[in-house]
Amino acid sequence: MENEKRNFMFKLKRFIKECARVLKVTKKPSNMEYKTIVKVSAIGMLVIGFLGFLVLLIFRFIVNGG
Repeated sequence: MENEKRNFMFKLKRFIKECARVLKVTKKPSNMEYKTIVKVSAIGMLVIGFLGFLVLLIFRFIVNGG
């Protein structure tokens, strides 16, 4: 039981150290980078939504027999 507690604390401390290291390396994106990320994300959501809509139409067409 005590060994499990120590092992958990070790993993928790290691995780916190890794998180702190990642935060030190990251930087705030520039305005241009931010706008590009927003555009790409929006296009991706539109494409996925359109594909889902097409699958829905095809499924309804097959189930209803045309």
